[in-house]
Amino acid sequence: MIDLEVVRKNPQLVKQKSAHKQVDVDVDKILELDKRRLLLLRDVEDLRAKKNNISTKIKNGKPASELIEKAKEIKASLSVKKTQLTDLESNFHSMLREVPNLALDHVPVGETEKDNVVTKTVGDKPKFNFTPKTHWELAEERGLFDKKRAAKISGSRFVYLKGNLVRLQFAIVQFVIDKLCDETVITSLIKENNLNLKSTAFTPVIPPALLKTEPYMASARLNAKEMTYKLEDDNLWLNASAEHTLCTMYWNEILPVEELPIRYIGYSTSFRREAGTYGKDTEGIIRLHQFDKLEMEVFSTPDSGLDEHKLLIAIQEHLVQQLELPYRFIQKSTADIGKPNASGVDIDCWFPGQQKYIETHTADYMTDFQARDLKTRTKIGGENTFVHTNDATAFAMSRILAAIIENYQQEEGSIKVPKVLQKYLGGIEII
Repeated sequence: MIDLEVVRKNPQLVKQKSAHKQVDVDVDKILELDKRRLLLLRDVEDLRAKKNNISTKIKNGKPASELIEKAKEIKASLSVKKTQLTDLESNFHSMLREVPNLALDHVPVGETEKDNVVTKTVGDKPKFNFTPKTHWELAEERGLFDKKRAAKISGSRFVYLKGNLVRLQFAIVQFVIDKLCDETVITSLIKENNLNLKSTAFTPVIPPALLKTEPYMASARLNAKEMTYKLEDDNLWLNASAEHTLCTMYWNEILPVEELPIRYIGYSTSFRREAGTYGKDTEGIIRLHQFDKLEMEVFSTPDSGLDEHKLLIAIQEHLVQQLELPYRFIQKSTADIGKPNASGVDIDCWFPGQQKYIETHTADYMTDFQARDLKTRTKIGGENTFVHTNDATAFAMSRILAAIIENYQQEEGSIKVPKVLQKYLGGIEII
């Protein structure tokens, strides 16, 4: 949730930045409700003081009938005002939650994702002396996954991963955990990118896959209509990404500042309805209803939040480079970064079987937007301060598996294993 003081002091900026994200918010109405809310709150406090004053007089002597009647009147007025204040507060906070986070100045203003900007392209695209196949053609020929039988028992956009493709997935998991839990790797990346950060390694976490409504709403990540599955009988939601149960981890908590930054690498099965994507990425394993994901989550002080964002991007690049995949960086525009984001960067890997770049990573910087509603704080200089949060993909398993299959394919249909992963497969070089 946005800082109310920002709305009060810079309403025109909030209007402009919201429009850049194509979010229609009535800032004037919010400010009007805010004024009415403060007036009502003052009335409630005044009536409460009068009520306490009369109660004291009644206790200290024989109360006159007029005093008793006055007490009843004040009590009735207070009850009405408190009800009005509760209703107004609910409406006010509901509207305030609709205001998106303000994009940082370096984020390009755009109307669609086509206005995203390619900032860097790295790596030579692999050259084949044969026509490269798509990952689904190769994997189905080799019996590495089965979508037909998954559709039979679960519906479309589900898959059975099989055999050495499963082993490859868990090799990637172990590779990432080894990298991110190694403080020397983190230190090296911090120095290489001239970042003013602590060399704190990541802690691996397997988070819950289910969330209660209240913390999910507070995270600004609950997209009930398009994305998220709900278990109606239990009022629980299936997480749509590992960071959804990571960013909510310290809901209503104050973190000791000396423990920051807290860096997690979470592994979770995630679930997405993918409504509105009919006909998009229906082949293969790029866009599934169920997928596994390694996600980085960081809680930091406000002054280090942007550098943490840069560190996560550097880690993503390092991981992709280790797999020797061609890639490009995308600075996402205001139309594409999402409601809670102040900045967002994607990495797209090259898919030779499809002759195009496809998003495999995203890095999101939320400033204090999530923490404000989640009430995740720290103490700086003796004062409560909202932490800053960052999340970023380490690897979305199905997407990176697809990228490896297409880039490492051989003419006879086998797939080479990237060198850094071979030791995790007992030395296997080909699958």
